[in-house]
Parts: sequence; structure tokens; C-alpha cells
Amino acid sequence: MSQMPAWTERFVLLYFSGPDGRARVPAVFPAHHAYTEAFRAARPDELLLTGPFAEPVEGAPGAMNVFASRDAAEEFAAADPFVTEGVVERWQVRTWLTA
Repeated sequence: MSQMPAWTERFVLLYFSGPDGRARVPAVFPAHHAYTEAFRAARPDELLLTGPFAEPVEGAPGAMNVFASRDAAEEFAAADPFVTEGVVERWQVRTWLTA
């Protein structure tokens, strides 16, 4: 009989864009990128992965970020220029179990 894996919790921040969100990315991306780099410098090992999905799907998240803690994910989203400038209409944090 196989044993259950020892799960490690990670926290996935999903970004959902509004109707004109993708069109606004180029204007806001420099501020978002600078914010992401500053967050990584201030909180090493918290933001593990980040990036957009290659194939946009209507109604589905357009990007995801993987964090080591829920607090880090929520704090990141709250101040991210993509969120504060309206590129992201709504966001969600989901717990992801990895083995």
C-alpha cells in the first residue's frame, strides 16, 4: 500500500482581467515589474513563480503567481499596480498542495 505524500502548501494568486485589462498591460507593466522586483528583494523566498498564461481564455485567470504564504500573496495583490490601476478586475488566492 502506498503512503500519502507529505504535502507542502503553496498559495496561488490568480488574476482575472476586466474587459480592457489586456489592452492596458503595456502601459502599467513597467510599474508592475518594478513592484514585483522590489517585493522579491524585500521578501526573499516568498514569491516563487510569476507570469501570464500564454493562451488567454475568456473568463479564466490571465496570470498566476505562486507564494510561500497566504499573507504574502494577499499583501502582494493589494498593492500591485496591475490591481490598483485596474488591469486586474479581481483576484483570488487558492491553496495548492504540492508533493
